[in-house]
This record gives sequence, structure tokens and C-alpha cells, in this order.
Amino acid sequence: MNFFEKLAAEFKQNFIEQNRWQYIVKGLGTTMIITLLALLLGLVLGFIVAIVRSTHDKTCLGKKGGHILLRIGNGISKFYLTVIRGTPSTVQLLIIYFVIFGSVKVDKIFCAVMAFGINSGAYVAEIVRSGIMSIDNGQTEAGRSLGLNFRQTMTSIIMPQAFKNVLPALGNEFIVLLKETSISGYIALNDLTRAGTLIQSQTYSAFMPLIAVALIYLVIVIGLTRLLTLLERRLAKNDKR
Repeated sequence: MNFFEKLAAEFKQNFIEQNRWQYIVKGLGTTMIITLLALLLGLVLGFIVAIVRSTHDKTCLGKKGGHILLRIGNGISKFYLTVIRGTPSTVQLLIIYFVIFGSVKVDKIFCAVMAFGINSGAYVAEIVRSGIMSIDNGQTEAGRSLGLNFRQTMTSIIMPQAFKNVLPALGNEFIVLLKETSISGYIALNDLTRAGTLIQSQTYSAFMPLIAVALIYLVIVIGLTRLLTLLERRLAKNDKR
């Protein structure tokens, strides 16, 4: 039996026999659900924290006054960022599943979405905040001179420009989030990575299932990178008009 015949036989053993390919399909579906829902949660949390922190920095930093609620919000946001960015995502996932929801029956996907969404939100917050702070203060002053209040200035002038600046970083965060979901198996969640290990445990063959999982992740990441590049080019063309 030559190399290609052995490869075909191993492929049949790992994916065709007993319909083991279904593990991969179901695992991929679980991974995409977790990633998309965690991304939405991360974007919401990230934008809220970024707006609170950037508003504080623009209106209260270096001043003795300032709205007390804004200062409290900034303090809570900084604590959230410090804790989440300073601890491993694996530990956060385990704490949410075994500690926070350990005494109640909660869907594992929900726990994973919460863990990855909260983790991603911390990084999205700093990405968006850096984009907001990169906009010249003259843009804010121009908006106020046109009669816009702070909220209108942020939504109509600052945020659209900031979004274009941070789009590549947000795209990279989405890719990182997709790959981070591979640790979902720590709470016995049957995601894409765990699907590969389940096949391995049945066939005692590590090469084919794990390489297949790696290739699937690679194809998805390449596709996302391509879409991000096209979006950046589209935005760049609109800026030149």
C-alpha cells in the first residue's frame, strides 16, 4: 500500500466510517455560534466601556470637577479591563462555568458566549478608545460650533472616523476570538477542536482529524482576512471621493 492509499484509508477510517464527519460539522456549527454571539456581546461591552473611558478622558482628565457618575463609570471600566486583560481566557471560562454558574444548570454554549464575550469586550474597548482618542480635538470643536451636543458630535463626526481607523484591529480581534473558542473543550463543549479529539479517541489516529481541524480554522481565517482587506479598500476608495 503506497502513501496515497494509506492516506485514503485513514481518511475513510476517520471521517467516513460511522459518519464521523458529523462530529466536524456539528463542532464547526457550535464554534461559529459561540464566535458570532461572543463577538456581538464583545462589541456592545467594548463600545460602552470605550465611550465611558474616552468621554471621561476628554471631559474630566486633569480637571478637579467632572460628573461623579462618569468618574465612577471610568473606575469600574478600568477595573474590568485590568482583571479581564490580566487573567487567561481559559481561567475565565472555567470560573464562569464552574464557579459563577456552578450551582445552577446553564447551557454550556451560554457560558462560553459569556466568557468569550466578556473577554473580547475588554480588548475591543481599548481598540475603540484608541480610535476615538486619535481623532483631533478640532473635530469635536467643529461639531460643537455647528450646534451639535456631545452625543451628536460623537455619533456623527467622531465615531465614523474612529471606526475606519480601528477596523483592521477589530478584524484581528474577531480572528483571535475565533481561535480562542478552541478552548471550549475545557467545559466539555463539543466545538470544532473537541470534535477532532473525539474522532482521535475513537480511531487512535491523531494526524487526520487534527490536521482537518487546523485546515478548517485556516480556511476560515484566510476568508475573514480577505473580506477585511476588501472592506478596507472599499472604505479607502470612499475617502478619496
